[in-house]
Amino acid sequence: MKFLSLIAAVILMWLAGLFVFAGRVQNFTPAQDPERADAIVALTGPSAERVNAAIRLLELDKGDRLLISGVNRDVRRGELRDLTPGSSKLFNCCVDLGFEAENTVGNASEIAAWARRNNYKRLIVVTSDYHMPRSLLEVRSALPGVVMVPYAVATPTLDSPDWWQTEKSARRMVLEYSKYLAVLGREAWHKLRGFHPERPLNAASGGHTQTVSAES
Repeated sequence: MKFLSLIAAVILMWLAGLFVFAGRVQNFTPAQDPERADAIVALTGPSAERVNAAIRLLELDKGDRLLISGVNRDVRRGELRDLTPGSSKLFNCCVDLGFEAENTVGNASEIAAWARRNNYKRLIVVTSDYHMPRSLLEVRSALPGVVMVPYAVATPTLDSPDWWQTEKSARRMVLEYSKYLAVLGREAWHKLRGFHPERPLNAASGGHTQTVSAES
């Protein structure tokens, strides 16, 4: 009986945490234009909205440069430039592409290497609202001491109070919440052990980013 009560309590705590997490996700949007930072980073995702939002911030002079992290290796730089709005001149001069990251951990390491190389101390982080809590955890873990300013791209189906009534939205929120808890657990374990290794960019990474040029 005590065991069943314990299981029920754990499930209730998990559910309560899920709705707290969902509320945090919804509080990220609508995103206000942030104060200027040293640079902007965008974590690629299932659509171009994150990159488009980051390009817009660059056009508004919210940072000196933009890193687009996790670009598909098969995408040519010229193709990406043509798909994004805004000035080609600005894209050519001030956008760097990271091709090494294959997941959020890789994004964080790619961003950290780029920020250290350029001595950036304040970054605007652009990603989807549901992805933002975990992204901030990962980037802060890989790049301690640097200020992270979130700029979230809205996911309309998750911004509704009834997100849990739709299978697709509920699945996405639950999956992201579970991943977020896993990162929290990992970070707590590292703190407990007093150990935090420098993470590689991904399983096979050299930390390489490329600057977009007019010739590409």
